[in-house]
Amino acid sequence: MIPIPVVVCVLGGWCAVYLADTLLKSSSSLKASYEDWLLTYGLSISPFHMRWQTALFNRQFYSWGRWKPKFLYLWFSVGMVFGIVAMFGSVILLGKTLMQTLTQMLTEAPRAQNDRMLQVVVPGVNLPVSQLTYFFSAILISGVIHEVGHGVAAIREQVRFNGFGIFIFIVYPGAFVDLFTTHLQLISPVQQLRIFCAGVWHNFVLGVASFMVLFLLPAILFPFYYTGVGALVTEVAEDSPANGPRGLFVGDLVTNLQDCPVYNVEDWNSCLGDISEKSQVGYCVSAATLQQLSFPTRVYRRLDGSVECCNNSSLTDICFSYSNKLDSHLFACLPARKVIEASKVCRTNMDCQKDFVPSFCVTPSLENQTRLIRVKHPPHIDMLYVGHPMHLQYTVSLSSFVPRQNFLSIDLPVVIETFCKYLISLSGALAVINAVPCFALDEMALPS
Repeated sequence: MIPIPVVVCVLGGWCAVYLADTLLKSSSSLKASYEDWLLTYGLSISPFHMRWQTALFNRQFYSWGRWKPKFLYLWFSVGMVFGIVAMFGSVILLGKTLMQTLTQMLTEAPRAQNDRMLQVVVPGVNLPVSQLTYFFSAILISGVIHEVGHGVAAIREQVRFNGFGIFIFIVYPGAFVDLFTTHLQLISPVQQLRIFCAGVWHNFVLGVASFMVLFLLPAILFPFYYTGVGALVTEVAEDSPANGPRGLFVGDLVTNLQDCPVYNVEDWNSCLGDISEKSQVGYCVSAATLQQLSFPTRVYRRLDGSVECCNNSSLTDICFSYSNKLDSHLFACLPARKVIEASKVCRTNMDCQKDFVPSFCVTPSLENQTRLIRVKHPPHIDMLYVGHPMHLQYTVSLSSFVPRQNFLSIDLPVVIETFCKYLISLSGALAVINAVPCFALDEMALPS
């Protein structure tokens, strides 16, 4: 949920700004000077909306719009074709999203739908507060690139450019360009289409460029970071079950989850997904070791039907189940670390037959969806995690990039990766929304 102090600050800030604006405009002595000040700096204020417009960048826009006219003609003509195609695609996509939303609303037991390409993002609800900087920066950059496309295309088509501006609506930043609408109405429909489609085209190019940076990031950072050796821990949440003296620490390199090798973050997520979907693996223990480590216990069933045979206060012992030829349901309370560290992974007793030594495949008897996971992060002792695999995924942040030198930041590749992903998502979303044939959705031209 959105933190209450943040909501109070946002609402209180806007109320204070609007109240001050109203009082200054109502004052007989300050009204004229205040309105002159707003006009001089290109500011305008309304409830939950503030904008700033300037002509400082006009020379730069004209320089871009007159650079290589033939190339710009070809560039924006390609953009026009792309914009027309994107218009149909965006209408279909938005229609599909609307139908999915209506279906979910009318269903008595709605389920989370992860196949949607478009999702409404609300900071603090389905967007982590820790990533607000990425979110708002990506929105602003996507909006600026979008409007630069409109402005340069307009100058290329001989439409007078009045200025460029930035606005804030509640907490969302954006940009706009002010064009002389009389000129815009006098040019041909094809020229108008080049201008209208330029913003969507530039958003698409920005998304492709961000994807290329993301794809080539290992090569770009190769002189400073290497990849393919494991997943580097960059952060462990304080309330994470992986936090503790024998847990994971920042700078640890995870190489295996159970018998699943981990070479990068994608492998980490994939391994956790497989562990979550498949049944709990067992461990090979010889009959002699099993007899030595086990001790008489009281067996009882949990509410979900699973069996517990250890004292609830024990932090080192786990109830294991196994079978033999005489009885298929045997249980033993064993010290987890001693059982696992010198054992190989198994599924049945047949996996443990070696050198004619009687052995059993003992499997942790845990509650539904709970798993015992062995996490290897050499040179440290293996971490034994008991819990839901997804809790481990959500509370441990990792990177595929390992610094070649100690002075290099482990967070830099993560910052670049995350920012590129936000640019791809938000620039693409802005292109989809503005490709819809509705003029009100694209704040490109203001009445002059």
